[in-house]
Amino acid sequence: MRLPVFALALGAFAIGTTEFVTMGLLPEMAATFHVSIPTAGWLVTAYALGVVVGAPVLTAAAHRHPRRHVLIALMVLFTLGHVLSVLAPTFGVLIASRVVSALTHGAYFGASALVARQLAAPGREGQSMALVATGVTVANVVGVPLGTAVGQHVGWRTTYAVVGVLSLLTIAAIARFVPQLPASGGSLRGELQAFGRAQVWLTLAITVLGFGGMFTVLSYITPILTEVAGYAESNVPWLLVLFGLGTTAGNLLGGRLADWSIPRTLVVGFVCLAAVFTLFWATSANPVVAAVGVFAFGFNGFALGTAIQARAILAAGGGASLVAASQQAAFNVGNAIGAFLGGTVIAAGLGYRAPILVAGLLALLGLGVMLVAERLSRSGRLPVEVPVRHRPEAVEVAPA
Repeated sequence: MRLPVFALALGAFAIGTTEFVTMGLLPEMAATFHVSIPTAGWLVTAYALGVVVGAPVLTAAAHRHPRRHVLIALMVLFTLGHVLSVLAPTFGVLIASRVVSALTHGAYFGASALVARQLAAPGREGQSMALVATGVTVANVVGVPLGTAVGQHVGWRTTYAVVGVLSLLTIAAIARFVPQLPASGGSLRGELQAFGRAQVWLTLAITVLGFGGMFTVLSYITPILTEVAGYAESNVPWLLVLFGLGTTAGNLLGGRLADWSIPRTLVVGFVCLAAVFTLFWATSANPVVAAVGVFAFGFNGFALGTAIQARAILAAGGGASLVAASQQAAFNVGNAIGAFLGGTVIAAGLGYRAPILVAGLLALLGLGVMLVAERLSRSGRLPVEVPVRHRPEAVEVAPA
């Protein structure tokens, strides 16, 4: 299982790097095209919109094809988007290139999560999914800081070129190591019928609300650390490495917790996440405690990621492909809402600490929806998992 999962994680690393490195390279891209930094911020918005649109659309279009072929095709499109970014002659073309790359984001993570579950031994599905997601967390530790440094010293086009090379390596690794797996086996109508299950929508709501707080804070982490905690701006990249280390450790733990108990992981996790944000808000003026807070909210948030993805797949029953991709869209909707709410409270004059408190409230809202959803499931009125006639069995892969 290790080499196939590594191949999937390599793609996750490339996608995670390109998603977050743009934020650090906005000044350089703005200077290239003679636009303001707020205008360059549309590159981030364009990527998020591309994820929201591409996740369900591309998954629906590809649901009858073998998943290895789908993953390769998605990475080919991702590569083409980066070629377009490197060659972009105008700011408008650059925005279009970011949308092209983003279209593959949700569909790739949805398909790779399902493949990881199929490849896993019984009882280790959560750990397998978490190993794939580790590609994103390692991107925050390694890919984003290095990509930002390369872009600042050599040019932002070079950064996107390197990500393009990583995507080519991913295509080769998937073609070599990921075994042939069947398509979802169901019709598009069956995939869409999964959205008729209330637990699917409750899980998506938990994702939007509960995880929206992550970007409420992360979108404004620089002014929080400089204006509130008193750090020099040059220290912020190193503090963000702490966030990346926290997400990596939390993600690895989250895989084991999801295999232990999905409902307990989410309920206890959201309680802890709300507590972490509250403590971060109360103590963020202390630079040492603020650094611990950066690590802690990354750790806690990503410890819940595998559990919420697994819950969405179980709630979907036989229509998991489209729901798994839509889950990625839900994460990005939560990111957009969180960033908007954080900016709103700052604009209202409540200060740079206010987004942290908003994040804590969003975690509590996610907890509230989770408690309602779990109560309905336990009562039998809206069970999470439904029996299906054909479940994909784990695929045995000979160790390489």
